[in-house]
Amino acid sequence: MKLTVKNLNFAYADQEVLHDLSFEIGDGEFVSILGPSGCGKSTLLNVLSGILLPQGGAVYIDEVPVKGGDGRFAYMPQNDLLFPWKTILDNVCLYGEIHHRKKEMRQEARSQMARFGLKGCENKYPGELSGGMRQRAAFLRTTLCEAGIYLLDEPFGALDVITRSDMQEWLKDLCTKLKKTILLVTHDTDEAIYLSDRILILGAPGEGIRREITIHEQNRTREWLYEQGSLRAEIHRIIKTKSGEK
Repeated sequence: MKLTVKNLNFAYADQEVLHDLSFEIGDGEFVSILGPSGCGKSTLLNVLSGILLPQGGAVYIDEVPVKGGDGRFAYMPQNDLLFPWKTILDNVCLYGEIHHRKKEMRQEARSQMARFGLKGCENKYPGELSGGMRQRAAFLRTTLCEAGIYLLDEPFGALDVITRSDMQEWLKDLCTKLKKTILLVTHDTDEAIYLSDRILILGAPGEGIRREITIHEQNRTREWLYEQGSLRAEIHRIIKTKSGEK
């Protein structure tokens, strides 16, 4: 699915966060958003998911206007939000339970457990799993929504460095197979470089997109990532530049 955002606006009280924000994400494209704290990264995902209502502008999927909360968006926040009293299988099937498709979704979830590295965890509880395993369960729950566009808000931000690296590898391989349109919000420059087709760098609140960077390398490895020092430094410089400076 192709996502188009045109002239999107949102403000908290007297603080404008999004001002005439416009961009496109192609069908099956992986795009990351970087930027300083408070620039509107998470606000954007909240607007797209329907948690917040836009105060101007429009959102289109495949050229058709949609409102926030459209069933074609699946939103995964930083915290896994798994219910501790429910088994992993019950947690990942919440969407089916809400929409009266519990039986079919349980069957689908069982068939996907191995792909998500959760085989044998169906009847375990969140407290019995590692942080990385819980995030895999949260991502499985997201994919079972059958949405065409995934909104990921720092999904690995709470994990330790080694687990986070492992989860990035897992997500990179999984996304190649899923072929979904993905918008990732992150503070991790390396994560954005490693996973993305394009990176959008937001400026100060209300400023919008300062720079768009395309990652052309298709055969990405950790060794390749370690060699991207100049790109990493350029992204850092763009993020740290104050409004009005060049």
